Amino acid sequence: MDDDDADYMQGSDDEGYDFEYSDGDEGNESGTADVENMYYKAKSKKDDNPEEALKDFRAIVDQETEKGDWGFKALKQSTKLLFLVLKRPSEALKTYVQLLTYTKSAVTRNYSEKSINGILDYVGGGKGGVVEVDVLEKFYQATKDALEDAKNERLSAKTNLKLAKLWLDRKEYTRLSKLIRDLHRATAQDGDGDDSQARRDTQLLEIYALEIQMYNETRNFKKLKEIYNATNAVRSAIPHPRIIGIIKECGGKMWMGERQWNRASEDFFESFCKYDEAGSPQRIQVLKYLVLANMLMGSEVNPFDSQETKPYKTDPQIKAMTDLVDAYQRREVHSAEKILKDNQSTIMDDSFIRSYIGDLLRSLRTSYLVDLIKPYTRLELAFLAKQLNVEISEVEELLIGLILEGKVEGKIDQVGMRLELSSKQSLERKRYAALTKWTEALESVHGAVVGKTAPNGRGGPGGDIGLGDFGGLPERWA
Repeated sequence: MDDDDADYMQGSDDEGYDFEYSDGDEGNESGTADVENMYYKAKSKKDDNPEEALKDFRAIVDQETEKGDWGFKALKQSTKLLFLVLKRPSEALKTYVQLLTYTKSAVTRNYSEKSINGILDYVGGGKGGVVEVDVLEKFYQATKDALEDAKNERLSAKTNLKLAKLWLDRKEYTRLSKLIRDLHRATAQDGDGDDSQARRDTQLLEIYALEIQMYNETRNFKKLKEIYNATNAVRSAIPHPRIIGIIKECGGKMWMGERQWNRASEDFFESFCKYDEAGSPQRIQVLKYLVLANMLMGSEVNPFDSQETKPYKTDPQIKAMTDLVDAYQRREVHSAEKILKDNQSTIMDDSFIRSYIGDLLRSLRTSYLVDLIKPYTRLELAFLAKQLNVEISEVEELLIGLILEGKVEGKIDQVGMRLELSSKQSLERKRYAALTKWTEALESVHGAVVGKTAPNGRGGPGGDIGLGDFGGLPERWA
């Protein structure tokens, strides 16, 4: 028994049977057994002789005087054969349209819904190869017409959402925009009451999730923000966590575009948690975005310290990002560059991450540069460029930015191509020198204490140790 038959048996659970037979039923039973034998004989030919199987399934449908279970199943198998095996989608559409006429009375509602969903999944999933958009649209239009005729509003809404997702995946944005407008109108006309409000809001969030992805992909950031704000106004929804994951992921990308790293980090974290709850593989990609946002906001907190993200710290796809965080927090710009170079597939192949690597390296180089110039009064730009492994023009640009932001007190001598640090920067150098002298003094004290215990050492019995022996400690620190 294949999946089709398993679904059928599950769908038949709602029907009761009393197992009482009258003499007049014997002929009907014999006929049913014959049709069942025909069905399984046809199924046995599917792999070796699909054309012959197709003829046998057609014979089952043709011999039925009224629509029944076996005719429905034969049409379902025919649709599958024509679409997935024989690659004749137009003919598959004809058998599917005929199958839809059986859903009113021939089979149970649950079984017909499972069958319709299954067919639409493989029709739109690319399993049968490339299918013309017009053919796909006809499959869905036939489904919508049948569901409207049967007044099955719930499945009709699900079918429209499934089609909208298909148009999004295929980047058919004109078709998607029209369908989204239809979905909004249908949702607004939903019934009254608390249950209807919750159902309406839940469906509304699903529509917003599709819409926000469309605006993110088409880079319509004004509309994206409008939809993002609208999602925050929905109160009664009980959405699947994956829907919230999608909305928050697009929100995080929106904040990144506005250079609001902190808000991006918050949305990416929530998106990761929702994807994780839903068991979606997209959680790994969003976790990378979270790490990126944390580094760009200059956070000293390791994003993998939280209870939610810690289990993924050693994930092979995440390992490169954890190494990048370590390099960033240690201000090791060269290590970070090597990590990015060695991990093209896990980091740089993502176009979104790649678009912010320049900002990340700039932040790292800036921090590295600030630490590098502290002990000096003047520095050649060529020396700094060599230390950073970049062009002199880039070093000059970084220094101008630091001077304008007030992080470095000094000026650039463009004739001599060097950085001249001011008196305030000189104060920093004095502090740096004082700390260096104090460190050396402590090391001398340590050496003297060790020497005191050594045989014939200067600090041995009778020896005196004083600070004067080490040139004295610095008198002031600032």
